[in-house]
Amino acid sequence: MSRDPLHGRGARTNASGRYERFAREAFDDGWSAEELRPLETIVTPELAKTIISTNQSPDISFDQSINPYRGCEHGCIYCYARPNHAYVGLSPGIDFETKLFVKANAAEVLEQEFSKPSYRPRTIMMGGVTDIYQPIERGYGVTRSLLEVMEKWRHPVALITKSQLVIRDIDILARLAERGLVKAAISVTTMDRRISRVMEPRAAAPHRRIETIRMLADAGVPVTVMVAPIVPAINDREIEAILEECAKAGASSAGYVVLRLPLEIKDLFREWLAQHFPDRQTRVMALVRQMRGGRDYDPEWGKRQKGEGPYAQLIADRFGKAIRRLGLDKPRLELDHTQFRRPLEAGGQADLFAAQE
Repeated sequence: MSRDPLHGRGARTNASGRYERFAREAFDDGWSAEELRPLETIVTPELAKTIISTNQSPDISFDQSINPYRGCEHGCIYCYARPNHAYVGLSPGIDFETKLFVKANAAEVLEQEFSKPSYRPRTIMMGGVTDIYQPIERGYGVTRSLLEVMEKWRHPVALITKSQLVIRDIDILARLAERGLVKAAISVTTMDRRISRVMEPRAAAPHRRIETIRMLADAGVPVTVMVAPIVPAINDREIEAILEECAKAGASSAGYVVLRLPLEIKDLFREWLAQHFPDRQTRVMALVRQMRGGRDYDPEWGKRQKGEGPYAQLIADRFGKAIRRLGLDKPRLELDHTQFRRPLEAGGQADLFAAQE
Protein backbone atom coordinates (compact mmCIF):
# COMPACT_ATOMS: atom_id res chain seq x y z
CA MET A 1 0.00 0.00 0.00
CA SER A 2 1.46 3.38 -1.03
CA ARG A 3 2.23 5.93 1.61
CA ASP A 4 0.14 9.11 1.42
CA PRO A 5 2.33 11.62 -0.47
CA LEU A 6 0.63 14.39 1.49
CA HIS A 7 1.64 12.93 4.84
CA GLY A 8 2.95 15.76 7.00
CA ARG A 9 1.29 18.44 4.88
CA GLY A 10 -1.71 20.58 5.79
CA ALA A 11 -3.47 21.22 2.49
CA ARG A 12 -4.93 18.36 0.48
CA THR A 13 -4.94 20.01 -2.95
CA ASN A 14 -2.99 22.48 -5.06
CA ALA A 15 -5.64 24.39 -7.00
CA SER A 16 -4.45 27.40 -9.01
CA GLY A 17 -4.33 30.80 -7.37
CA ARG A 18 -7.02 33.37 -8.04
CA TYR A 19 -4.91 35.41 -10.48
CA GLU A 20 -4.11 32.57 -12.89
CA ARG A 21 -5.65 32.68 -16.34
CA PHE A 22 -6.30 28.95 -16.42
CA ALA A 23 -7.41 26.81 -13.49
CA ARG A 24 -5.43 23.61 -12.95
CA GLU A 25 -6.51 20.75 -10.75
CA ALA A 26 -4.92 17.32 -10.31
CA PHE A 27 -7.02 14.33 -11.36
CA ASP A 28 -6.28 10.66 -10.75
CA ASP A 29 -7.50 8.57 -13.69
CA GLY A 30 -6.37 5.34 -12.07
CA TRP A 31 -3.58 4.57 -14.58
CA SER A 32 -0.61 5.59 -12.45
CA ALA A 33 1.29 2.49 -11.36
CA GLU A 34 4.18 4.31 -9.71
CA GLU A 35 4.30 4.75 -5.98
CA LEU A 36 3.76 8.41 -5.17
CA ARG A 37 6.67 9.94 -3.30
CA PRO A 38 6.27 12.43 -0.44
CA LEU A 39 6.47 16.03 -1.56
CA GLU A 40 9.80 17.79 -1.18
CA THR A 41 10.32 21.34 0.03
CA ILE A 42 11.88 23.65 -2.56
CA VAL A 43 13.50 26.88 -1.32
CA THR A 44 14.31 29.76 -3.66
CA PRO A 45 16.61 32.58 -2.46
CA GLU A 46 15.59 36.08 -3.49
CA LEU A 47 17.13 39.50 -3.00
CA ALA A 48 14.90 41.95 -1.17
CA LYS A 49 14.92 45.63 -2.13
CA THR A 50 13.19 46.62 1.11
CA ILE A 51 12.58 44.58 4.24
CA ILE A 52 10.29 46.60 6.53
CA SER A 53 6.60 46.38 5.62
CA THR A 54 4.08 48.86 6.98
CA ASN A 55 0.34 48.65 7.56
CA GLN A 56 -2.45 50.86 8.80
CA SER A 57 -4.76 48.15 10.14
CA PRO A 58 -6.47 49.43 13.29
CA ASP A 59 -7.09 45.95 14.72
CA ILE A 60 -3.52 44.65 14.95
CA SER A 61 -0.93 45.73 17.49
CA PHE A 62 1.92 46.75 15.15
CA ASP A 63 2.34 49.04 12.16
CA GLN A 64 5.61 47.71 10.77
CA SER A 65 6.92 44.20 10.35
CA ILE A 66 9.59 41.97 8.82
CA ASN A 67 8.97 38.60 7.20
CA PRO A 68 12.21 36.90 6.11
CA TYR A 69 10.36 34.05 4.39
CA ARG A 70 7.45 33.68 1.99
CA GLY A 71 5.44 30.51 2.34
CA CYS A 72 5.69 28.36 5.44
CA GLU A 73 6.67 24.73 5.87
CA HIS A 74 4.62 24.41 9.06
CA GLY A 75 1.64 23.81 6.79
CA CYS A 76 -1.03 25.11 9.18
CA ILE A 77 -4.30 24.65 7.31
CA TYR A 78 -5.82 27.83 8.77
CA CYS A 79 -2.92 30.17 7.90
CA TYR A 80 -4.27 33.51 6.72
CA ALA A 81 -1.05 34.08 4.72
CA ARG A 82 -1.80 31.29 2.25
CA PRO A 83 -3.57 33.57 -0.29
CA ASN A 84 -0.37 35.63 -0.62
CA HIS A 85 1.21 32.83 -2.67
CA ALA A 86 -1.22 33.65 -5.49
CA TYR A 87 0.67 36.93 -6.01
CA VAL A 88 3.68 34.95 -7.33
CA GLY A 89 1.65 32.59 -9.51
CA LEU A 90 1.61 29.72 -7.02
CA SER A 91 -1.15 27.86 -5.24
CA PRO A 92 -2.19 28.81 -1.69
CA GLY A 93 -2.56 25.04 -1.17
CA ILE A 94 0.37 22.61 -1.34
CA ASP A 95 2.64 25.19 -3.02
CA PHE A 96 2.40 27.46 0.02
CA GLU A 97 4.04 24.87 2.24
CA THR A 98 6.43 23.29 -0.28
CA LYS A 99 7.64 26.17 -2.47
CA LEU A 100 9.26 28.68 -0.17
CA PHE A 101 11.24 31.87 -0.67
CA VAL A 102 14.02 33.20 1.56
CA LYS A 103 15.11 36.84 1.63
CA ALA A 104 18.80 36.03 1.76
CA ASN A 105 20.00 39.63 2.11
CA ALA A 106 17.46 40.64 4.77
CA ALA A 107 19.97 41.69 7.45
CA GLU A 108 21.98 43.79 5.00
CA VAL A 109 18.87 45.59 3.74
CA LEU A 110 17.66 46.20 7.30
CA GLU A 111 20.93 47.95 8.18
CA GLN A 112 20.55 50.10 5.07
CA GLU A 113 17.06 51.12 6.17
CA PHE A 114 18.21 51.87 9.72
CA SER A 115 21.04 54.02 8.27
CA LYS A 116 18.71 56.43 6.51
CA PRO A 117 18.72 59.85 8.25
CA SER A 118 14.93 59.92 8.02
CA TYR A 119 14.44 56.61 9.86
CA ARG A 120 12.67 56.82 13.23
CA PRO A 121 12.56 53.71 15.45
CA ARG A 122 9.23 52.04 16.20
CA THR A 123 8.73 48.47 17.35
CA ILE A 124 9.13 46.03 14.46
CA MET A 125 7.11 42.81 14.54
CA MET A 126 9.01 39.84 13.18
CA GLY A 127 6.71 37.15 11.84
CA GLY A 128 3.39 38.88 11.28
CA VAL A 129 2.75 36.77 8.16
CA THR A 130 4.71 33.49 8.07
CA ASP A 131 6.71 31.91 10.89
CA ILE A 132 10.22 33.33 11.28
CA TYR A 133 11.34 30.06 12.92
CA GLN A 134 9.89 27.59 10.41
CA PRO A 135 12.16 24.55 9.77
CA ILE A 136 14.27 26.11 7.00
CA GLU A 137 15.50 28.78 9.46
CA ARG A 138 17.81 26.10 10.91
CA GLY A 139 19.85 26.19 7.73
CA TYR A 140 19.45 29.76 6.54
CA GLY A 141 19.62 31.63 9.85
CA VAL A 142 18.04 34.79 8.43
CA THR A 143 15.99 35.43 11.57
CA ARG A 144 19.05 35.26 13.79
CA SER A 145 20.96 37.65 11.52
CA LEU A 146 18.06 40.12 11.79
CA LEU A 147 18.07 39.88 15.58
CA GLU A 148 21.80 40.56 15.56
CA VAL A 149 21.11 43.78 13.66
CA MET A 150 18.37 44.70 16.14
CA GLU A 151 20.80 44.25 19.04
CA LYS A 152 23.59 46.13 17.29
CA TRP A 153 21.35 49.14 16.68
CA ARG A 154 19.40 48.72 19.95
CA HIS A 155 16.12 48.61 18.11
CA PRO A 156 12.87 47.44 19.76
CA VAL A 157 11.55 44.19 18.32
CA ALA A 158 8.58 41.89 18.89
CA LEU A 159 8.27 38.38 17.53
CA ILE A 160 5.65 35.69 17.17
CA THR A 161 6.20 32.00 16.52
CA LYS A 162 4.93 28.52 17.24
CA SER A 163 8.40 26.95 16.95
CA GLN A 164 10.78 25.92 19.71
CA LEU A 165 13.68 26.99 17.47
CA VAL A 166 13.35 30.45 19.01
CA ILE A 167 15.28 29.05 22.00
CA ARG A 168 18.39 28.91 19.80
CA ASP A 169 18.44 32.72 19.92
CA ILE A 170 17.78 33.08 23.63
CA ASP A 171 21.24 34.62 24.13
CA ILE A 172 20.33 37.63 21.98
CA LEU A 173 16.76 37.80 23.27
CA ALA A 174 17.88 37.80 26.92
CA ARG A 175 20.24 40.72 26.30
CA LEU A 176 17.54 42.65 24.46
CA ALA A 177 15.11 41.91 27.30
CA GLU A 178 17.50 43.41 29.85
CA ARG A 179 17.20 46.67 27.93
CA GLY A 180 13.43 46.48 27.50
CA LEU A 181 13.83 45.99 23.75
CA VAL A 182 12.02 42.70 23.08
CA LYS A 183 8.82 40.81 23.70
CA ALA A 184 7.68 37.46 22.33
CA ALA A 185 4.35 35.83 21.53
CA ILE A 186 3.95 32.07 21.32
CA SER A 187 0.96 30.66 19.46
CA VAL A 188 -0.67 27.72 21.27
CA THR A 189 -3.66 26.45 19.32
CA THR A 190 -4.42 23.22 21.17
CA MET A 191 -3.07 20.89 23.84
CA ASP A 192 -4.38 17.88 21.92
CA ARG A 193 -1.48 16.29 20.03
CA ARG A 194 -3.75 14.64 17.45
CA ILE A 195 -5.46 17.90 16.53
CA SER A 196 -2.13 19.71 16.39
CA ARG A 197 -0.60 17.01 14.19
CA VAL A 198 -3.25 17.35 11.48
CA MET A 199 -3.94 21.08 11.82
CA GLU A 200 -0.31 22.25 12.13
CA PRO A 201 1.61 19.23 10.77
CA ARG A 202 5.17 20.57 10.87
CA ALA A 203 4.93 22.94 13.81
CA ALA A 204 6.17 22.21 17.33
CA ALA A 205 4.09 19.84 19.45
CA PRO A 206 1.93 21.52 22.12
CA HIS A 207 4.14 20.51 25.06
CA ARG A 208 7.19 21.92 23.25
CA ARG A 209 5.48 25.28 22.98
CA ILE A 210 4.80 25.28 26.71
CA GLU A 211 8.48 24.48 27.31
CA THR A 212 9.38 27.39 25.03
CA ILE A 213 7.26 29.81 27.05
CA ARG A 214 8.94 28.61 30.23
CA MET A 215 12.46 29.00 28.86
CA LEU A 216 11.82 32.46 27.44
CA ALA A 217 10.18 33.64 30.67
CA ASP A 218 13.07 32.24 32.73
CA ALA A 219 15.45 34.24 30.52
CA GLY A 220 13.53 37.44 31.30
CA VAL A 221 11.75 37.73 27.95
CA PRO A 222 8.13 38.92 28.34
CA VAL A 223 5.84 36.30 26.75
CA THR A 224 2.29 36.61 25.47
CA VAL A 225 0.34 33.46 24.64
CA MET A 226 -1.80 33.69 21.54
CA VAL A 227 -4.71 31.24 21.50
CA ALA A 228 -5.04 31.45 17.76
CA PRO A 229 -7.03 30.56 15.93
CA ILE A 230 -10.00 29.43 17.96
CA VAL A 231 -11.83 26.98 15.70
CA PRO A 232 -15.47 26.28 16.62
CA ALA A 233 -16.17 22.65 17.59
CA ILE A 234 -12.45 21.77 17.18
CA ASN A 235 -10.37 23.53 19.84
CA ASP A 236 -12.80 26.02 21.41
CA ARG A 237 -13.37 23.80 24.45
CA GLU A 238 -9.65 24.13 25.30
CA ILE A 239 -9.45 27.89 25.85
CA GLU A 240 -9.19 27.74 29.64
CA ALA A 241 -6.87 24.70 29.66
CA ILE A 242 -4.43 26.35 27.23
CA LEU A 243 -4.35 29.56 29.24
CA GLU A 244 -3.79 27.70 32.50
CA GLU A 245 -0.81 25.76 31.13
CA CYS A 246 0.74 28.88 29.66
CA ALA A 247 0.24 30.89 32.84
CA LYS A 248 1.99 28.16 34.84
CA ALA A 249 4.87 28.27 32.34
CA GLY A 250 5.38 31.99 32.88
CA ALA A 251 3.34 33.79 30.22
CA SER A 252 2.45 37.31 31.36
CA SER A 253 -0.39 38.19 28.98
CA ALA A 254 -2.69 36.60 26.41
CA GLY A 255 -4.65 37.25 23.27
CA TYR A 256 -6.83 35.33 20.83
CA VAL A 257 -8.11 35.33 17.26
CA VAL A 258 -11.05 33.34 15.91
CA LEU A 259 -10.72 31.34 12.71
CA ARG A 260 -10.41 33.45 9.55
CA LEU A 261 -11.22 32.01 6.12
CA PRO A 262 -10.39 34.65 3.49
CA LEU A 263 -10.17 33.88 -0.23
CA GLU A 264 -8.79 30.40 -1.06
CA ILE A 265 -8.56 29.31 2.57
CA LYS A 266 -12.28 28.61 2.84
CA ASP A 267 -12.08 25.81 0.26
CA LEU A 268 -8.80 24.42 1.62
CA PHE A 269 -10.29 24.36 5.11
CA ARG A 270 -13.44 22.57 3.95
CA GLU A 271 -11.29 19.89 2.27
CA TRP A 272 -9.31 19.50 5.48
CA LEU A 273 -12.48 19.16 7.55
CA ALA A 274 -13.83 16.48 5.22
CA GLN A 275 -10.56 14.56 5.54
CA HIS A 276 -9.96 14.80 9.29
CA PHE A 277 -13.27 15.73 10.95
CA PRO A 278 -16.09 14.56 8.64
CA ASP A 279 -18.44 14.14 11.60
CA ARG A 280 -18.05 17.80 12.61
CA GLN A 281 -17.75 19.66 9.33
CA THR A 282 -21.37 20.80 9.15
CA ARG A 283 -21.35 22.11 12.73
CA VAL A 284 -17.95 23.81 12.36
CA MET A 285 -18.98 25.75 9.27
CA ALA A 286 -22.40 26.64 10.74
CA LEU A 287 -20.68 28.22 13.77
CA VAL A 288 -18.14 29.98 11.56
CA ARG A 289 -20.93 31.57 9.52
CA GLN A 290 -22.78 32.49 12.70
CA MET A 291 -19.74 34.55 13.75
CA ARG A 292 -19.35 36.08 10.28
CA GLY A 293 -22.81 37.46 9.58
CA GLY A 294 -23.88 34.39 7.60
CA ARG A 295 -20.75 34.30 5.44
CA ASP A 296 -17.58 32.22 5.56
CA TYR A 297 -15.57 35.37 6.29
CA ASP A 298 -16.08 39.04 7.06
CA PRO A 299 -12.94 41.14 6.37
CA GLU A 300 -14.26 44.26 8.10
CA TRP A 301 -11.80 45.81 10.55
CA GLY A 302 -12.90 45.38 14.12
CA LYS A 303 -14.75 42.15 13.26
CA ARG A 304 -12.28 39.99 11.34
CA GLN A 305 -10.19 39.04 14.38
CA LYS A 306 -12.93 38.31 16.91
CA GLY A 307 -16.11 37.74 14.93
CA GLU A 308 -19.56 38.85 16.11
CA GLY A 309 -22.81 37.38 17.35
CA PRO A 310 -23.73 35.17 20.32
CA TYR A 311 -21.05 32.52 19.78
CA ALA A 312 -18.29 35.08 19.34
CA GLN A 313 -19.48 36.83 22.50
CA LEU A 314 -19.40 33.55 24.41
CA ILE A 315 -15.77 33.05 23.39
CA ALA A 316 -14.92 36.62 24.40
CA ASP A 317 -16.59 36.20 27.79
CA ARG A 318 -14.86 32.88 28.52
CA PHE A 319 -11.49 34.24 27.44
CA GLY A 320 -11.87 37.43 29.48
CA LYS A 321 -12.90 35.57 32.61
CA ALA A 322 -9.98 33.15 32.27
CA ILE A 323 -7.26 35.74 31.77
CA ARG A 324 -8.50 37.79 34.74
CA ARG A 325 -8.46 34.71 36.96
CA LEU A 326 -4.96 33.74 35.79
CA GLY A 327 -3.43 37.22 35.86
CA LEU A 328 -2.93 37.28 32.08
CA ASP A 329 -4.93 40.45 31.55
CA LYS A 330 -1.96 42.85 31.67
CA PRO A 331 -2.00 45.76 29.20
CA ARG A 332 0.16 45.58 26.10
CA LEU A 333 3.83 46.03 26.92
CA GLU A 334 5.46 49.05 25.28
CA LEU A 335 9.12 48.66 24.35
CA ASP A 336 11.79 51.36 24.73
CA HIS A 337 12.37 53.35 21.53
CA THR A 338 14.90 55.78 23.03
CA GLN A 339 17.97 53.54 22.95
CA PHE A 340 18.25 53.36 19.16
CA ARG A 341 21.78 54.30 18.12
CA ARG A 342 23.93 54.41 15.00
CA PRO A 343 26.88 52.03 15.41
CA LEU A 344 30.43 53.36 14.87
CA GLU A 345 30.85 51.52 11.59
CA ALA A 346 27.67 53.21 10.35
CA GLY A 347 28.93 56.67 11.28
CA GLY A 348 27.66 56.80 14.85
CA GLN A 349 29.39 58.15 17.96
CA ALA A 350 31.19 56.07 20.57
CA ASP A 351 29.15 55.05 23.62
CA LEU A 352 30.78 56.71 26.64
CA PHE A 353 29.23 54.15 28.95
CA ALA A 354 30.11 51.04 26.91
CA ALA A 355 33.07 50.18 29.12
CA GLN A 356 30.85 50.13 32.19
CA GLU A 357 28.28 47.71 30.71
